[in-house]
Amino acid sequence: MILVGNVYYMLAYAFRALSMGGIGELGNEEFENLHNLFAEIIIRAMRRQLKRGLPRTYRSESDELGNLRGKIGIPASIRQMTFVRHHLICEFDEFTEDTAGNRLIKCAITLLLKQDGVSAERKRFLKFLRSSLAAVADVGYRKIPPQRIGGAEYVMLVNICRFLLDGMIMNADGGHKMREWLPDEKMNGLYEHFLLEYFRKHHPYFKARAARIDWDMDDAPPGMPEMKSDVYLTYGGKTLIIDAKFYSRTMSEHYGKRTYHSHNLYQIYTYVKNADRAKNGHVAGMLLYAKTDEAVTPDNDSVIGGNVISVKTLDLSQRFEGIRAQLEKIAGSLMGEADAVEEIQKTGA
Repeated sequence: MILVGNVYYMLAYAFRALSMGGIGELGNEEFENLHNLFAEIIIRAMRRQLKRGLPRTYRSESDELGNLRGKIGIPASIRQMTFVRHHLICEFDEFTEDTAGNRLIKCAITLLLKQDGVSAERKRFLKFLRSSLAAVADVGYRKIPPQRIGGAEYVMLVNICRFLLDGMIMNADGGHKMREWLPDEKMNGLYEHFLLEYFRKHHPYFKARAARIDWDMDDAPPGMPEMKSDVYLTYGGKTLIIDAKFYSRTMSEHYGKRTYHSHNLYQIYTYVKNADRAKNGHVAGMLLYAKTDEAVTPDNDSVIGGNVISVKTLDLSQRFEGIRAQLEKIAGSLMGEADAVEEIQKTGA
């Protein structure tokens, strides 16, 4: 089972919130459940946002008014016979806080207030924050694209609320309620982004990215599937391709025999062999599973066709210091121990 506190670290890295005031200080706090974790993140981010003011936008409105505002909608005024009431249909732009992003935040706060697992103290703050969104419409959850404008902290806040609602809302009796935990699909996406952002932050010289890998052929025919790595690291002429996997079971079982997931192994091998165009063995691959409560989990390094292929697990049930030590060991495997020590001393990673 993953420690709730480690979900915080995964969120903080994935949404680049580690350096943001208030949010980056949560790592030492204990949380009983995910609802309390998300509530605290939203409380801290919203308190800072309210000091700056909520983002607003212009929205076109049309209303029957007794005083002229904007421009007159003559066809609508005639059609509705507003003249007999000494009114006009006016069309104007309203500068409003009632934006899609602010609606999403309000929806997240409203649903968290309904959760029994949220502490009374946090609910008190959430109620205050909800009252500060009085100008924002109460609407049910509607999927919106990732937020990209409004300042870094606001973008982070909206996208964390979006992630919360996408992952934890479920239909129940014609309405909505929240799950106790994020489903594996959402955890897998979070896990991938966490690993990528971890190496970006602490090892910028790796040029970590989610890279597309081209097929090692002169002219790939139409219909060839796209190959895109979760984490692609390069250093000193060497490459490590990491494929992140978050499964409830890290190994398959057939007639009592436990084996690696064959399709995962075939996939990482294909990535590595096509990326190693020089055929010099300088490209390695790693399947990095999130550790489950299984008694036996993968931990193996093999040389297949001249390339190192590893199958490892990252234990998310330990304190984050242990997770970081495991990730640094992976970084060291790419760099070599001497280079790893030198870079850590230079960057303070």
